[in-house]
Amino acid sequence: MIINELFDLTGRVAIVTGGGNGIGKACCETLAEAGAAIAVADLKLKDAEAVVAEIISNGGKAIAVECNVMNDEDLVKLVETCRQELGGVHILVNNAGGGGGGRENPFKITVDDFARVFKLNVFSAWRLSQLCVPLMKADGYGSIINITSMSSVNKSPNMSAYASSKAAMNHMTANLAMDFGPEVRVNAVGPGATKTAALASVLTPEIEEKMLSHTPIKRLGNPSDISGAVLYFAAPISEWVSGQILFVNGGGVQTLD
Repeated sequence: MIINELFDLTGRVAIVTGGGNGIGKACCETLAEAGAAIAVADLKLKDAEAVVAEIISNGGKAIAVECNVMNDEDLVKLVETCRQELGGVHILVNNAGGGGGGRENPFKITVDDFARVFKLNVFSAWRLSQLCVPLMKADGYGSIINITSMSSVNKSPNMSAYASSKAAMNHMTANLAMDFGPEVRVNAVGPGATKTAALASVLTPEIEEKMLSHTPIKRLGNPSDISGAVLYFAAPISEWVSGQILFVNGGGVQTLD
């Protein structure tokens, strides 16, 4: 098989949640460039539509779907819309997520706050995987890529909800790989500190300097660094890889403390 074929996603259909900005947007663009048709799912429809317009202007195929991943009706609608308009689902990137990373003081947050982070980061990815896998198995090709985090293995203050939810996602990835094979592979990408709006909201020059002091590749990540890893898991080149977590972090450890 030639190199181009190993990364060729022509005829494949991908759902990317949180696809309107940051890492999700980069994933949409990269997978589209590899030939996939993209369902750009985002809580903000206008952001998803902007990504779709860009993909189409570059000769790709994409649709925008408004989706709150914590609403089961929205998840069902997303998969059905993708099936009807794009013909199926072959690739799922569970990118939508969040939490109060660095702001989760255990003396100030509530159990409901903690549970919400798990619902957003873990439960939604599990449910969307459950909905997509029958379509993937029917077509004989499936790749689920969960976007986890370096916080899943780091230890930092005020991140107990977010970090533990991402650790749960790591282990969920490995277990679902056992459940969904052989047609469907399940892997995860764990970004280090990546230049997104979410990071910008908490990053200071002092924190960045400290991060880079522990990072052999002396820069923070770009969304395209993460989307390249996602492409690897989505494409045929990784057809014998499942249940794995790939940390993309410049070779180092970046924490907020």
